[in-house]
Amino acid sequence: MVVGTRELEVFEESRPRLEAIAYRLLGSASDAEDAVQDTYLRWQAADRDHVEVPEAWLTKVLTNLCLNRLTSARARRETYVGQWLPEPVFAGDRMLGPSETVEQRESVSIAMLTLMERLSANERVVYVLREAFGYSHGEIAEILDLTEANCQQVYRRAKQHLASGRTRVEVDAAGARKIVEEFLAAALSGNTDSLVKMLADDAISAGDAGGVFISLPKPITGSLRVARFLRTLLTPDDAKRDMIGGSPSLFAEVVNGVPALVVVAADRVAVVVTLEVTTEGITAVHTLANPAKLDRVTRQWATIDRGEPLVESW
Repeated sequence: MVVGTRELEVFEESRPRLEAIAYRLLGSASDAEDAVQDTYLRWQAADRDHVEVPEAWLTKVLTNLCLNRLTSARARRETYVGQWLPEPVFAGDRMLGPSETVEQRESVSIAMLTLMERLSANERVVYVLREAFGYSHGEIAEILDLTEANCQQVYRRAKQHLASGRTRVEVDAAGARKIVEEFLAAALSGNTDSLVKMLADDAISAGDAGGVFISLPKPITGSLRVARFLRTLLTPDDAKRDMIGGSPSLFAEVVNGVPALVVVAADRVAVVVTLEVTTEGITAVHTLANPAKLDRVTRQWATIDRGEPLVESW
């Protein structure tokens, strides 16, 4: 069926919300874009005269497409080389969706998106729609073809799986820069103790290089082990410069709502290191170096209002 001007407008008005839902469900901006495009194709082919509430119809179609993608993605990740981490996006990207509440902001951190991989597909959908978008249990139950009581049970289980008992530190761009400056100074100081002091006792470090670069198969745990690893990782040498593609500049930015060190070489984002900061210190350091997951942030890099580099030539 041909999509008229008004019907196209209805879909385009919904696109940012659909992208934000899909990104939280899939942990991949590129997969989210594909899921939204597939939703549009179904909207184009639908008998739209019988669609009473377009927003609900589009959300249900998108959710079912994401459920199918989650199943196939988990199968692919069983053979993924090294650790898998979500795709990062800069602050201001509409993929991040609403950010008025702590829960909404937390739901797109790399740490939370990684943790959500532990949930069942239904648990992830219920948690995302309820926590980040304020859907009622009745609305979610209709989307998933569940009873409302069952939906409430699924939500409680998801909350229990994701509860950390920690309080995140909310930061703006200036606060993020200060944290990243201190982190980088400690990592480059040659003094492991100064970095250990910034980390929570049970801090973890995980990295995703997608098999393109050598990476550890499992996260490192414990403040001392993480500090030693990060010192080695962030100490410059010719071999690392060769892998990155030159002598990069290091910037502080906000990525997925948390402070991040961004490594840029030849106008391309080569590495993103996000810092999950709580009142106990830095609890997680996530390093993303898989080029396939850095296309979006590289495109954004040319358009964002970035500050001066922390290090001009690393």
